[in-house]
Amino acid sequence: MASLKDLKNRIGSVKSTQKITKAMQMVAAAKLRRAQEAATAARPYAERMDKVLAGLSKVYEGREGAPPLLAGTGKDDVHLLIVATGERGLAGGFNSSIVRLAREHANRLIREGKTVKMLTVGRKGNDVLKRNFSKNIIEYITLREVKQLGFANAADISGKVLELFRQGEFDVATLFYSRFESAISQVPSTTQLIPARIETEDDGEASADSLVYEYEPSEEAILEDLLPRNISVQIFRALLENNASFYGAQMTAMDNATRNAGDLINKLQLSYNRQRQAQITTELIEIISGAEAL
Repeated sequence: MASLKDLKNRIGSVKSTQKITKAMQMVAAAKLRRAQEAATAARPYAERMDKVLAGLSKVYEGREGAPPLLAGTGKDDVHLLIVATGERGLAGGFNSSIVRLAREHANRLIREGKTVKMLTVGRKGNDVLKRNFSKNIIEYITLREVKQLGFANAADISGKVLELFRQGEFDVATLFYSRFESAISQVPSTTQLIPARIETEDDGEASADSLVYEYEPSEEAILEDLLPRNISVQIFRALLENNASFYGAQMTAMDNATRNAGDLINKLQLSYNRQRQAQITTELIEIISGAEAL
């Protein structure tokens, strides 16, 4: 059984930990609002970009000559997985859920006889994936020194992906990230970047809408310019979604840790009081016994 001094030291240690987790929870809550606003603001632009590309891509329906970023290489042999996670931990299952999704996807591709390459964005995902896929990771990008996420960060990553594609390093590129829904809900998600997977609307009214537009220069010229930009936009959106998801997960995790620390302090305090009471009772019995002996 632990001594009173040990219990007292343990209580003090847990209280110090509780102060740290409470402070981290408050910091994450303060940063979450700004990150959530940034992620929410990026969604309409990315969704509108998809709709514009869907309208422009119709010019290639039933004909050849589509840009490689739209049509692909014609093969499905080499896959590039872009896994975006956080730079720090203490965020519950935020990082592990993204890594798990990417790992399952990679293992499925390997079983099908495909070649898998990985580009990791974020230290935590890279640390976990290199245990089993160290030979598959071709590049690691860290955003640890970045104080404020900007479009330039996504453009740098997009530039590396496009350069690898031009060199014929892969056929299909898929992005892994966590979509922010709320402080307690972050959904691991995937987006196929190359070849562009554009969701088209079957709705007749939407199709009629797209016929109103006249493009200058031609649809082909605009599409050639928008396809690389779309990759940067989708990566930027994923980084913002990840940022909001991280702070939401961290706030929830630190809140749970603070509550658990409080429960542990109560249990330790109860044990301390019981042991101290037992010690006082023993001392009283010894005094009374000694007095009776005299």
